Amino acid sequence: MKKYFYTILIFFTTFVTFSQNNYEQETTKYNELKINMSNLIGFKFLDVGYEKIINEESTFGVNLLFNLDSNSESTGLDEYRTFSITPYYRHFFSNKYAQGFFVEAFTMLHSAKEDDYYYEIFDPNTGMYSGGSNSNTYTDFAVGISAGAKWVSRRGFVAEIYLGIGRDLLGNSDEEVVGRGGVAIGYRFK
Repeated sequence: MKKYFYTILIFFTTFVTFSQNNYEQETTKYNELKINMSNLIGFKFLDVGYEKIINEESTFGVNLLFNLDSNSESTGLDEYRTFSITPYYRHFFSNKYAQGFFVEAFTMLHSAKEDDYYYEIFDPNTGMYSGGSNSNTYTDFAVGISAGAKWVSRRGFVAEIYLGIGRDLLGNSDEEVVGRGGVAIGYRFK
């Protein structure tokens, strides 16, 4: 009887020890650094982010976006965005620690450049064409919501995909809607 008791006790102690180590290893990584690869490849935006894990269900973070190509044409999605800072809060709906399906609330302070083109008009009095374009810069503030999914490997590699939409509140732009989304990769660390 003592052999069985000691065998079960050793097995249980080993199991609990390994379980605690795995749990501690999983929960001691509270920070993430990421880069949005789809923005870099598709739009020439450098979009980097930092995310802090609050608990197993929620995180908060911030993304910084810089336009690397000042001569780029409008994408139709976000005009001529030149810079944005986007703080966000995410809530996860999964049994895994701060990963899986999530819903995100975000705010975005962004600046952009709009080019207004007008057609060349022939002036019969001078015999010349007149026309050109105006370039306007503005700053606006948006609030929005996104949804997505995040996967984290055992070694801390992070991959996520998300898509969201927000509304400008200051009315400084002709377009009142901003987009947020992409495919990001990164690393989770202590």
